[in-house]
Amino acid sequence: MLKALKPFCEEIYEDSVVFEESEMMTYKMSTTANSHLQKSIINIADDGDLMVKYTFSDAIKSSVKLGSWEATLEGIIDSIEFITDDLRRDAGVKISKDFVIQKTGEILGLRHVLNLSSDLLDTPDFYWDREDLEHLFMATCSHLSMARRIKVLNEKLSHCLEVMDMINNHLSHEHSSRLEWIIIILIAIEIVFEVIHLRLNYVDLQSEQSDTADTVTDSNQRKQ
Repeated sequence: MLKALKPFCEEIYEDSVVFEESEMMTYKMSTTANSHLQKSIINIADDGDLMVKYTFSDAIKSSVKLGSWEATLEGIIDSIEFITDDLRRDAGVKISKDFVIQKTGEILGLRHVLNLSSDLLDTPDFYWDREDLEHLFMATCSHLSMARRIKVLNEKLSHCLEVMDMINNHLSHEHSSRLEWIIIILIAIEIVFEVIHLRLNYVDLQSEQSDTADTVTDSNQRKQ
């Protein structure tokens, strides 16, 4: 079934993420009048309709989606972890500006998806006029620690952005310093050439004066 649906999916996650990120909850058919979540067990009333089952699965789906973003962020963190290690060892920053821009884009993209494109920060519109289903959805999300995980994920994203911003400022400073040294060297070269030019002009002037003096001396001697 999943293979048949895969061609119609958008933004497909890597297979490793799909297999690693999963949620498993026990459910049972209950003789109670209302479906409910008790500890970690989903109790579905015998007469529970399809919408109740959808609500539980929707909450679990949201948790899995959040888990995939957590895994994506962990991959980003692993890819930039060497930066703080190098700084701690005073080994210098050995990355390019393009790398910083790429990682910053990945972090901002994940932050955008989490906070703006998804409905994880608020109850989906579907449940606004279905209070009984909204209660089941919120209870399941609370059991899966959705709010706490979103908060932690945003804090990690903010920290990663701070690291990238610091590195970007460092690289910009290094670039500015190199430009300043290039300008200083060019000015120094220009001064050296100007001094050489003045020296050559001085030598030529001295030579001309010497030749003029010799000519005057020869003329005086001939007159005498």
